[in-house]
Amino acid sequence: MRCLHCSGLSGPAIALLAAAILWPFPSGAQEFHIRGGIAPYQVFQRGADNRASFHLTGTADAALEGRRVEVRVASQEGAPLRGFDWKLLDGRVRAGEWEGEIRGVPVGGPYRVEARIAGLAGAADRVEHVLVGDLWVLAGQSNMLGYGNLADVQPPVDVVHSFDMAYNWVIAKDPLHKPRSAADRVHWPKNDNGEPERWTRQREDALIARIGKGAGLGLPFAVALYRRSGVPIGLIPCAHGGTSMDQWSPALKDKGGDSLYGATILRISATGGRVKGILWYQGEADASLKTVAGFEEKFENLVNSFRKDLGQPVLPFYFVQIGRYVNDPLDKSYWNQVQELQRQSEMKLKNVSMAASIDLDLDDEIHISTPDLKRLGRRLALLAAKDLFGEDPRNAAIRRGPRPVSARLDKGTITLQLADVNGKLVSDGRISGFTVQDAKGNPIAAIYKSRFDPANPSLIYLDIARKLPEGATLQYGAGKDPYCNVRDTSDMALAAFGPIVIAR
Repeated sequence: MRCLHCSGLSGPAIALLAAAILWPFPSGAQEFHIRGGIAPYQVFQRGADNRASFHLTGTADAALEGRRVEVRVASQEGAPLRGFDWKLLDGRVRAGEWEGEIRGVPVGGPYRVEARIAGLAGAADRVEHVLVGDLWVLAGQSNMLGYGNLADVQPPVDVVHSFDMAYNWVIAKDPLHKPRSAADRVHWPKNDNGEPERWTRQREDALIARIGKGAGLGLPFAVALYRRSGVPIGLIPCAHGGTSMDQWSPALKDKGGDSLYGATILRISATGGRVKGILWYQGEADASLKTVAGFEEKFENLVNSFRKDLGQPVLPFYFVQIGRYVNDPLDKSYWNQVQELQRQSEMKLKNVSMAASIDLDLDDEIHISTPDLKRLGRRLALLAAKDLFGEDPRNAAIRRGPRPVSARLDKGTITLQLADVNGKLVSDGRISGFTVQDAKGNPIAAIYKSRFDPANPSLIYLDIARKLPEGATLQYGAGKDPYCNVRDTSDMALAAFGPIVIAR
């Protein structure tokens, strides 16, 4: 055999040729792929240690049988994450398949996850734009689904992704919900034969473009919470317009993708089985004589069922109190009853908080406007930041927003005592939204002046023009379409409440 050094080859060429002789491998490109356990734009739920593990599976050519696989985690630009440069996985390629786990990837991203056959750079694959952070479920009816005008929406950011309703990870952008082309049958519209039929994505996109609707609160929530926490976020849209508590019943879980609750559990399972919290906006469909009586029990059962089925007994649950509805004023009492039941549930349930929406503008008769969906998303983010990221002094000082404690009449003035006010109380123009009723619920024209206490941000004074009968009550946000404008300096609105008895 001719001496390599006599061949006229350069030093590096000799080294490569020697490596080929010492470690022969098949010629030609080798098929090697990451097939499961991770996908582009996926968000992994971090654990209590602020880290996550990726369990990868893949395939490889038969010619690569027995070879070792190595992986690394890098930035999108290709710089290896400290401590996660090329590492060998346990095991080898067997019967054309391989698997292994990358443990302890820290919160952050977007990451590039790369895998290859050790020592064989040509046999490689990678998955990009992966995040480690928190997963949040978006559930409820149309105001959670998002029906704001698609104008001046929250811009997407690379640290907030979405598990779309077709079970693909994408960068989150409005509209987040596309139910007509969802993978789960429960979201499909009925065709001319009355049967559920899945639309193509192109058909649904054409409809969205035509009606110009689809902005929601999910993306504004995620962006605001990221800015207060530094933790990337994955959203799991699950809402469906016009749905009642009965349609969301956990008793239908076994129907899987043919039920709303079952489909939501399936979607959570598909993202890893654990989430950071649930955002809920529903109640409009239950503001009626037939359904209002059971609303509170059904809502509390839903919260408890999510916690049980996900194995997270203290799972944070944040919801929105229903706002305004510009329609026939008949049966308006049922609307207010739902609002009051929601307020009561917040006080009864642990790790549950409510954001008020009674002061927000609409884009049609019932759906919150796009600018105010941004405000509502930020309100929910403040609640979550207070509870979950209180180690940051900015978040530790947050309060959940004005809540009524008591109303007392003395010398022609009702003093309303509030709790949980951030800073001080404010209003745009004259304070509006308060009404007085007699014991039977009949309105009394009594309040002629409303004022804040400049020395005590927890008090509102309501001056009345006449003597009130025994059993008189105070309400904020009476009717379906009141004008309410009290909030605090963190833009947390006073929740609709009442009627509550006016003490003497």
